[in-house]
Amino acid sequence: MSRLSPEEVAHFFETISPESLAGIARIYREDAYFKDPFNEVHRIEDIRAVFERMFEALDEPAFAIVNRLVEREQAMLEWNFTFRIKRYRPGVLQTVHGVSHLRFAPDGRICYHRDYWDVAEELYAKLPVIGGVIRFLGRKLG
Repeated sequence: MSRLSPEEVAHFFETISPESLAGIARIYREDAYFKDPFNEVHRIEDIRAVFERMFEALDEPAFAIVNRLVEREQAMLEWNFTFRIKRYRPGVLQTVHGVSHLRFAPDGRICYHRDYWDVAEELYAKLPVIGGVIRFLGRKLG
């Protein structure tokens, strides 16, 4: 298998859908590691489950890759993730800005995927009760 190009990886994330998850083995190795602020898993089945839960909880989830840095066996993808939360203000489009650090195995698939984004700023601060507390603490500590 040839190494995935940055364009192919970006295309996978930008077009991810419940249907495209059937081809996830082309992108991730069986023993791939994935970590974000809410999940830490070590197998492709569990990575697929993370994405399946995303589609269950959110309407219109979409990644837009805005920048990429590729060096040998790794890449950094900067992205904007837009979505609507099905059970909380479903009419409001939310946006989270973050970065994914990817490492590629010798067979070209992703073996390591770690997402970095500020949960407090990007998500919790937008919630009614906890958001006020987080904004208050930010002003006091900043």
